[in-house]
Amino acid sequence: MNSYPVRADAAVHDQSENLPLGALLALAMTGFLCIATETLPAGLLPQISEGLKVSPSMAGQLVTAYAVGSLVAAIPLTIATSNWPRRHVLLATIFGFLAFNSVTAMSSHFWLTLAARFFAGVSAGLAWSIVGAYARRMVAPHLQGRAMAVAMVGTPVALSLGVPLATWMGGVIGWRAAFGVMSLLTVMLIGWVLIQVPNYPGQPATSRMPLRRVLATPGVLSVLGVVAAWMLAHNILYTYVAPFVAPAGLEGRVDLVLLVFGTAALIGIWVTGRIVDRALRTAVLASLSLFGLTALVFGTTATSPIVVYAGVGVWGLTFGGAATLLQTALADSAGRGADVALSLNVVAWNAAIAGGGILGGVLLRGWGVGSFPWAMLALVLLALILTWSARTNGFPPGARRQTTAAIGH
Repeated sequence: MNSYPVRADAAVHDQSENLPLGALLALAMTGFLCIATETLPAGLLPQISEGLKVSPSMAGQLVTAYAVGSLVAAIPLTIATSNWPRRHVLLATIFGFLAFNSVTAMSSHFWLTLAARFFAGVSAGLAWSIVGAYARRMVAPHLQGRAMAVAMVGTPVALSLGVPLATWMGGVIGWRAAFGVMSLLTVMLIGWVLIQVPNYPGQPATSRMPLRRVLATPGVLSVLGVVAAWMLAHNILYTYVAPFVAPAGLEGRVDLVLLVFGTAALIGIWVTGRIVDRALRTAVLASLSLFGLTALVFGTTATSPIVVYAGVGVWGLTFGGAATLLQTALADSAGRGADVALSLNVVAWNAAIAGGGILGGVLLRGWGVGSFPWAMLALVLLALILTWSARTNGFPPGARRQTTAAIGH
C-alpha cells in the first residue's frame, strides 16, 4: 500500500479489516481543536474587546489572523516536514495549539494576542494538511473513505457547537479561562496521540513530488476548483446566517438554527462514511444538487421559519460529508503527492472562508440577504459542472480505484 517501508506498528493497522477508532478519533479531536480554536473569539468578542481594550472590530481580527496563519503556512510547512515521522508532525501541531492558546489566555496585550492567534493558525494549517493522509494510512485501501469520515467528524461538531459553547464558557468562566480550557484539552490530546496513534516514517526525498508536479497531476485542479466554489457558496451563508434568517423572524434563534445545521451535518458525515468508498462521484453530485436546490428554495421562499429550518437541515446534511468527499477525491487524484495536495486544500478552504466573508459583505451591503441564494446557486452550478466534467480524473464513477497511485503514501 505504501511507496516506502512502514514500521511494524503501522502495518497492523494497514492490514486490519476494522477501523482503528481510538487513533482516528484522536485525529478527529485534532480537527475539533482546529475549528474550536478558530471560532472561539467569535462568541467572545465583547469580552475580548473589553479585556484587551480594543474595539470589537479590532478584536475580530483575531479570527482573521488565525485564517491568515493557516493560509500562508500550510504549503511550505507541509513540504518542509514531509520527511519527518508523521506522529512527530502531528504532535508538533498540537504542541503549537497548547503554546499559543496558553499565550492567548495569559496575554494582556492585543498585539501579542494577535501574534499568538496567527501562529495558532499556522499550527492548524499544518494539522489540516496531514490529518486526511494520516487517516488513510491507518487502514486497508477499501476502508480509507470511512477512515477519513471518522477523522473529519470533529469539524461539524466544532462548527455547530463551537460558537455557542464559547459564548457560554465566556459568560461563566471568562474568555481567558475559555482559552485555558482549550489548552487543557490539548494536554489530554497529546497523551491520547502518544498512546493510540501509530507512527509512520516521513516521505523520502527521492519519492517526494514537487508542488508543480502535484498541481499538474490530472484531477487535482478540478477537485480544488470544486473545493473553492462549494466552500465559497457555503461560507457566504454560514458567515451571515444571522442576518439571513432574520426575515423569517429567527434573529433570536440563531443558536437553534446552527444546532439544526450541526445535527444534520453529523448525519451527513455518517452517511458519507457508508458510501464514500463505493460511490464518491455520486455522493458529490447528489450533495451539490441538493445544496443548489436549497439555494433555489431560499431564493424564492426565505421568510417562512419552517422553510428556513428545513433548508438549513438539508444544507447541513450536504455539508457534513464535504470534507471527507473532497479530501478523499483529492488524495486519490494526487497519489504520492497527497500531503502536498491536501495542503493546497487547506489554502483553498481558508481562502473560501475569507472570500465568503468578503463576497457576502459586498452582497449584503449592495443587495441585501435576498441576493445570497442566487450567488450561492451560481457557485454550486460551477462546482457541479467541474465535478461532472472530471469524470476521468478527479471524480471517476464507481468504486474508488484502490491502486498504488490512488492510495498515495
